[in-house]
Amino acid sequence: MFVPDAPPPVWLGALTPKRWARRAVTRHLIERQVHAVAASSGAAGAYVVRLRAAFARTQFPSAASDALKRAVRAELLQLWNQLPCANC
Repeated sequence: MFVPDAPPPVWLGALTPKRWARRAVTRHLIERQVHAVAASSGAAGAYVVRLRAAFARTQFPSAASDALKRAVRAELLQLWNQLPCANC
């Protein structure tokens, strides 16, 4: 159904394999951050974000620490800002 004033659709997939994020808490934290950054950007399109390397457990000993949230969000914002702007 077409709604004239609706924002453009965003399709998003977040892949966080157990190989790189062993704890479910960490995987869910990363997925929540991916969805939050995508929702705040307002960019339309289809995107897949995949975790390709582990975050150091020595640097982030807690599975859901505020430091890990900030690090994940910073990387996602950096990645999101590299996308070509279709509405510019």
